[in-house]
Amino acid sequence: MNDKFAFARDYQKRIPYIQHLKIVTDELGEGSARLSLPIEAHLTNSLGTVHGGVIMSLLDVALCTAARTLHPDSIGVVTIDLSTSFIGGGSGNTLIADARVLKDGRTMSFVEAEAKNADGSLVAKAIATVRVRLKKSGSDPDSG
Repeated sequence: MNDKFAFARDYQKRIPYIQHLKIVTDELGEGSARLSLPIEAHLTNSLGTVHGGVIMSLLDVALCTAARTLHPDSIGVVTIDLSTSFIGGGSGNTLIADARVLKDGRTMSFVEAEAKNADGSLVAKAIATVRVRLKKSGSDPDSG
């Protein structure tokens, strides 16, 4: 099977934190990504809902993955700014994040995402600016 977005999946394999959280890439499109993670007891807070840091981690990876789909020749993307609003508690068996690029440029992308429980209830919304890390070239002053 020829996976058009193999480069986006491959970079995730090089990030141990993604494996630690058991984040899975469910769907990829041009400027979009759906990721999920299993909700396990050690990822919850004192209220029994998913810890905010875990939710932000899932959103961050989803946002960057969506941006990465538009930049196959880059060495990756890094988050510059991330703003998250928590709306409900993460519960159930799975947390799902859907991300999409709002505006894409050569070195910056503006991305939004939502995290939801498996039943569709909204947990959090995020908006981010990510920097595209370009491959080094002698003539590109903005390259990584």
